[in-house]
Amino acid sequence: MPDFHPLASPSPAFRPACELCREAGGVLVFQSAHWRVIRAEDAAFPAFYRVVWRAHVAEWSDLTLAEQAAMMGAVGAVERVLRDALAPTKINLASLGNVVPHLHWHVIARFDWDSHFPAPVWAAAAREVVPAPVTRLRTGLDELDARVARAVAALAPAA
Repeated sequence: MPDFHPLASPSPAFRPACELCREAGGVLVFQSAHWRVIRAEDAAFPAFYRVVWRAHVAEWSDLTLAEQAAMMGAVGAVERVLRDALAPTKINLASLGNVVPHLHWHVIARFDWDSHFPAPVWAAAAREVVPAPVTRLRTGLDELDARVARAVAALAPAA
């Protein structure tokens, strides 16, 4: 996996108090000049990725149209890989930022067997999943990360 490189500080694009400015936010899969893709470390949802804008901005409308297109290109690439590699029941996309007000998109492969389906991942669990969710994926996480990295690398040069 690549090494995380935060933006240089001091800079208005870097906020030391922001966890997504300071830290990758999960397993770093790929980092471009403007955004990075991480896999969240969530045992209940092993195919949970985030596309994180590298500079500290809170809202989607803080980006130019070209930046929005670049970020959504990455979101779409991650979604396509998850659909192809895992054949999930559904893909959930979300950009909330209520807890961490740093622009990022959630890309989550959902399955009818997952602990919360059909409710959102933030809802109460509806069932226990045995065996563990990661063992139910038809593609292992290392291979899945590699496929995601290849797909998004085609969109932007590495930082």
